[in-house]
Amino acid sequence: MGDEPRPAGVAPGGTGRVDDRGGEHGSARAVRIAFFDVDETLVDVKSIFSFLEFHLGDPDRYRAAESELTSAARVGVSREETNRTYYRNYTGMAQSAVAESGRRWFARELRRDGFLHRGAVRELRRLRAEGYRIALVSGSFRACLDPIAEQLGAEHVLCSDPEVVAGRYTGEVHAVVIGEAKATAARALMARSGARPEDCVAYGDHASDLPLLTCVGGAGVVGDDPVLAAHADRLGWIRLPRTAGPAATAQGSAAAGPATNAYTEELTHATR
Repeated sequence: MGDEPRPAGVAPGGTGRVDDRGGEHGSARAVRIAFFDVDETLVDVKSIFSFLEFHLGDPDRYRAAESELTSAARVGVSREETNRTYYRNYTGMAQSAVAESGRRWFARELRRDGFLHRGAVRELRRLRAEGYRIALVSGSFRACLDPIAEQLGAEHVLCSDPEVVAGRYTGEVHAVVIGEAKATAARALMARSGARPEDCVAYGDHASDLPLLTCVGGAGVVGDDPVLAAHADRLGWIRLPRTAGPAATAQGSAAAGPATNAYTEELTHATR
């Protein structure tokens, strides 16, 4: 599993060597990739906020960090910049310690009913069984995403990349994978893997996922985002319901009250 494709070897569901075009020698099987957004597509939380609250273990410190991001969103700071601001919360922290915290966060969330969106996960597993390689595409980072990828059998994780020097986060970010950058990352993976866009599919829940959904041959929409719903109706995309759960409207712990639509959109602005 990783954000780089596996070296040439056994193709999904086959036994031959993969050639430079992504097919198998002696076989017409092509490389196919299913790209999945993560937050509110596969899981019912905005992972970076849920994880930050868990990792800090300090409600006051978490509220201060959250307030900084939502305030920036209110005054029109770009999603790319608010996403970069988020990762400054880890400045000086050991990457290994944050990764271990991510595994503990995931274990806690996995015990909670509704954390995984059943319909989307069922679709992912169906595609995987049909030979698709699974790629998670998210503005979140590997501390949150690696445990999810392992649980769901995803081979690739395309995500934001906080800078690490001497094993510690610097607070800077090499790449932010939100909006159009999701499509850019997906195209790069398809090119490296020899997959044709028309053979691939993508799934998302928010209008900001539209570049990802339209860079492949087929798509699915989780939930009822009006922009994506309109595209789904026009293009015949799959529609999947969003699993209702305690965190579907409240980001963070159960202590956080139900979020207003505007507040939820501000969090979305900071993370997608």
